[in-house]
Amino acid sequence: MIVSPFSCRRLVFAIWLTAVAASLLPARMLPIAAAYEAELSVLVRQAQRAAVKVYGAGGGGLVAYQSGFLVSPDGHIATAWSYVLDVEPVVVLDDGRRFNATIVGFEPRLELAVLKIDAGELPYLELAESLPELADPILAVSNLFGIASGGEPASVMHGNVSAISRLDARRGTFKTPYTGTVLILDLVANNPGAAGGAVVGVDGRAVGMLGKELRDASAGVWLNYALPSSSLREAIGNIVAGRTIVTRDTETPPLPRDRSHHPETLGLDLIPDVLEHTPAFIDRVQADSPAARADIRPDDLILLVGNTRIGSQRALRETLRRIDRRDRVVLTLQRGAQIVSVTLQP
Repeated sequence: MIVSPFSCRRLVFAIWLTAVAASLLPARMLPIAAAYEAELSVLVRQAQRAAVKVYGAGGGGLVAYQSGFLVSPDGHIATAWSYVLDVEPVVVLDDGRRFNATIVGFEPRLELAVLKIDAGELPYLELAESLPELADPILAVSNLFGIASGGEPASVMHGNVSAISRLDARRGTFKTPYTGTVLILDLVANNPGAAGGAVVGVDGRAVGMLGKELRDASAGVWLNYALPSSSLREAIGNIVAGRTIVTRDTETPPLPRDRSHHPETLGLDLIPDVLEHTPAFIDRVQADSPAARADIRPDDLILLVGNTRIGSQRALRETLRRIDRRDRVVLTLQRGAQIVSVTLQP
């Protein structure tokens, strides 16, 4: 590994500063400082053991990785809902084991997804039931910038909760489907690959999940924030318990084309399908069609058909082939920063 002279100077300065700070501590404070450092080291390792690295779709300037953390001993993982999950992801645990993960549920309004791997007796983080207090110390655990590319543990940053606010408090400033309460952090945590990482309190419980990169639309300032566990807890619990499931119907045989739905029968013209996983964006809505009557608009993105996740135009067509043309179709759409549910009547 090549280390630049600048990095060496920084390292020497950090060692010198630590030594000076220790020399200035009164003798009676040294045992307290040592005890705090020991407790912090234990907390860091506990958090790292529950952290996971998530690898999936990317390319074209988009990173193909993000972070997550175990929320049950049976292999359930909380992470950010994003384009990385457009394919079935691969998960790497703290001990270096790799698993093919299944997406068992997601909640677009919370930008939350839950994955499942085939493993048991795993270390995990309990979810805090309430919001932390202002200035509470926290750890942000993630694979930011993909630094831990092999068997290394996840990166950890130490900071505090600097504010608790609603994300929609400033209208039009941040473009995201989530508009609820967020934890504003005084550390630079929301970097590429950090989304889905855990924010851990001093009691070892997860108080939040790092959000996706988010920039102020007017000032260009990046926001370091986390979605609080108190907002995610119910949704994660429902998914883990099997009460909310993203299904993928592979057992029901496709209907004949003259009996099933497809985008054209609903009045939907999609953007050109030129990629392996071209998103199901609406290009045009035909007049006097079920889509027009349901107020579907150009540039809407289809996320769900019923409870089935739509990751591509191919998935959309395969799902509609299993719905009788006489039946209604329930779609969940992303419209700009909003999540919209519509029902199309044939």
